[in-house]
Amino acid sequence: MAKRMVLGAVFGVVVLVGATLASAADMAICYNCPPQWADWASQLKAMKDTLGLSVPPDNKNSGQALAALIAEKAKPVADVVYLGGIVADAAKDAGVLAPYTPKNWEKIPADLKDADGYWFTIHSGTLGLFVNTAALGGKPTPQSWQDLLKPDYKGMVGYLDPTSAAVGQQGVMAINLALGGTYENLEPGLRFFKQLLKNDPIVPKQTSYARVISGEIPILLDYDFNAYRGQFTDKAPVVFVIPKEGTLTFPYVMGLVNGGPNPASGRKVLDFVLSDQSQAMWGNAFLRPVFSDKLSAEAKAKFLPDADYTRAKAVNLKRLAKAQQQIIDRYKAEAN
Repeated sequence: MAKRMVLGAVFGVVVLVGATLASAADMAICYNCPPQWADWASQLKAMKDTLGLSVPPDNKNSGQALAALIAEKAKPVADVVYLGGIVADAAKDAGVLAPYTPKNWEKIPADLKDADGYWFTIHSGTLGLFVNTAALGGKPTPQSWQDLLKPDYKGMVGYLDPTSAAVGQQGVMAINLALGGTYENLEPGLRFFKQLLKNDPIVPKQTSYARVISGEIPILLDYDFNAYRGQFTDKAPVVFVIPKEGTLTFPYVMGLVNGGPNPASGRKVLDFVLSDQSQAMWGNAFLRPVFSDKLSAEAKAKFLPDADYTRAKAVNLKRLAKAQQQIIDRYKAEAN
């Protein structure tokens, strides 16, 4: 009887360990994969349907994801991470990423990936004005960065907090360059944000798509893919504007977490996001896939004309990354 009890207990432990290993093999933890951003909801569902992997949504932004990875460095929780390109090298330098070159990695342009495989671009977006025209109270849709300083738009303009969100920092640089600054000279951009304080801007720390759709934030500095999603998928009264002074196009990247608990699952996720299926899905979600031939004609037809996109220039990731801390520090000191 005692022998049977011991054997039963051992068997129970084996079953429990086996179930734990099986569940780990069927799961990957992704930091900064929010379902309302870039249609991650569809990607996570496709990973479940195609790979059999459960990837829970995560609402961190890039800065918060990097901070969490650094804090957890001794015992990582995540397997993969999605980041704005501005923090890609910072994550590599912090030692929280491990090199991995997924399938199709060699097809990615050299300036859109780390030469040693620590990170790679999966898609890009163009920063501009995501505008709920119905929430403007009859005022004209702004067409430039300078329009946002007009008293007509007091209390209507929002942007993500540059002290924590990559898109907020990118917004500072996009406006700075459009108004005559450089990657090293931030004066025009900081002056703009200081002036914008007079208009009582709304400065959330997290993705604010729903707040624009509802009209709570009538004008948000955000990406084209969110505006097109609102316009064509959610049928909201929203439009995207590329400001007449110009703007920037930014890549979004992914990487394998160094020492993550489910590395095999993490590698499957990274292979998937460069697959033909996933790349076409990014295009259908109004992002420009890193493999441009995967953007269908039907999807492209919903974008603004190419002539408008000539005002959007590709960002220099290396120079932007060098300016990142200065953007944070000076915004906090001068325009917060």
